[in-house]
Amino acid sequence: MLQGKKILLGITGSIAAYKSISLVRLLVKNGAEVKVIVSPAARDFVSTLTLATLSKQEVLSDLFDESTWANHVMLGRWADLFLIAPLSCNTLAKMAHGHCDNLLLATYLSATCPVWVAPAMDEDMWHHPATRKNIELLSSYGNRILPVNSGELASGLSGAGRMAEPEEIFDYIAQYFKTSASFAGKKVLVTAGPTYEPIDPVRFIGNHSSGKMGVALALELADRGAEVQLVIGPGVSAPTHQGIKVSPVITAAEMHQACVEHFPNQDLAIMAAAVADYTPETVAEEKIKKQDGGLQLSLAKTRDILKHLGQMKKPNQILVGFALETNNEKANALGKLESKNADLIILNSLKDEGAGFGVDTNKITIFDRFGKEESFPTKSKKEVAADIINTIHTKFYE
Repeated sequence: MLQGKKILLGITGSIAAYKSISLVRLLVKNGAEVKVIVSPAARDFVSTLTLATLSKQEVLSDLFDESTWANHVMLGRWADLFLIAPLSCNTLAKMAHGHCDNLLLATYLSATCPVWVAPAMDEDMWHHPATRKNIELLSSYGNRILPVNSGELASGLSGAGRMAEPEEIFDYIAQYFKTSASFAGKKVLVTAGPTYEPIDPVRFIGNHSSGKMGVALALELADRGAEVQLVIGPGVSAPTHQGIKVSPVITAAEMHQACVEHFPNQDLAIMAAAVADYTPETVAEEKIKKQDGGLQLSLAKTRDILKHLGQMKKPNQILVGFALETNNEKANALGKLESKNADLIILNSLKDEGAGFGVDTNKITIFDRFGKEESFPTKSKKEVAADIINTIHTKFYE
């Protein structure tokens, strides 16, 4: 199942380190070549002799050992996947802030392969604001965070924070390698976030889009081998991934220009950005001072990016749009599908709890040009991105 795949396993100082023994055995049994790095603290929890015996490789640990000092560069380039399991709270904090005081961290910072982590810690640590922020940072760098389980913890309490079981992690890895090359060679344009339409040097018309959905789509595509051109609006955290090129823009006009420039060379375009429909006709050169009475703005329609790309689209190109609606959701989505010459429309409704702007979840219905629709339950935006990309692959690339 994993024949020929190269997996680098990092183990940190957690009681859950014992699970890594079973994970190494599963990976090797299914054909993977496994190399193991342990943090200094991990040696108190798991036998390096056992890991070396099961992996049939020397277990690496010391950053300053003469034989391993330069290996951190090689290891990150050798691996098809770098998995850190368990990931302790301490190592999580160090990774989030770029610390480099052991071989495992040095390898992480120089890795060019995808990096996954399987956190393991007590429930209070898992829910602490500092941990939540560190997880968010690690995810924003393009790393994949595997879900934690709930159950009995080392403290004797019961709650969230248990490392995923070896069998679960193995299934994640097997599925990843099954799909990781599904978009290899494809060039994809993705847009994300809002646009800001200036009123004067300090004010603008905008919206609440965080860009998280578009960024999740870009990362999912890049993880599957696509060359992604990501056009992001202001305030969006740009992901760090070797398969993603980022073009930052501010206004709808700038996003339109970037999309029109890149689209002819793309196989697929996913327009996930929340582009302003209107922009001020004139922009004041100086800050508008507050005066008695109201302020009237004259607004002009912005260029419809999705419609323009639909007019440009070649027979071998796929075009996907989003529709965020508050009423007549299905009718509006179908109308958009037809009028924009799109191949798929992803519908969000602000009436659905957990969907829309400013949240980490989404709930979607996908409409295609063949008259079919498929609805999905509320999920994390990363999981929603996978559902969308799976649907695109099934309908157009299988």
